[in-house]
Amino acid sequence: MPSSGHRLRDVEHHPLLTESDNYDSSSSSSSEADVADRVWFIRDGCGMICAVVTWLLVVYADFVVTFVMLLPSKDFWYSVVNGVVFNCLAVLALSSHLRTMLTDPGAVPKGNATKEYMESLQLKPGEVIYKCPKCCCIKPERAHHCRCIRKMDHHCPWVNNCVGEKNQRFFVLFTVSKDTRVVSDL
Repeated sequence: MPSSGHRLRDVEHHPLLTESDNYDSSSSSSSEADVADRVWFIRDGCGMICAVVTWLLVVYADFVVTFVMLLPSKDFWYSVVNGVVFNCLAVLALSSHLRTMLTDPGAVPKGNATKEYMESLQLKPGEVIYKCPKCCCIKPERAHHCRCIRKMDHHCPWVNNCVGEKNQRFFVLFTVSKDTRVVSDL
């Protein structure tokens, strides 16, 4: 019996469900500008604690580097250059973390798998579309149920959000700036 991976490769997907296309927003009452202005936030206790711990660790590292390593140094220019570089990277890390945490990762609209919407897609015979049974939405390729996120990579508790199509660049910037700070400390 072939695995579900083999079955998914042979399925023809509807062009409206590719990752590069946007969903029809005419069915909702808000415009795209209003949707972009909304703040995405997940109210998960563990995720919020992890996000606060991340911020505290970055602030503590900034305190240690500035007051323990750089200020006692006898070389003035060494302290100034390294302090500026470290603080710039810390600000980049925290701003990228905040953007990752507060950006919609690419959530599929809930409840869009209505009979009327399915009929409006004008599907060809034999064409298959997957529906999430938990949130009653049409699942695009590579979407997982954690709020049905398009191109979901993983759910990261340290940013209290899923990493997906729309916030992955901020997550990568956060991890790169965090790792660069560690290298600059050595």
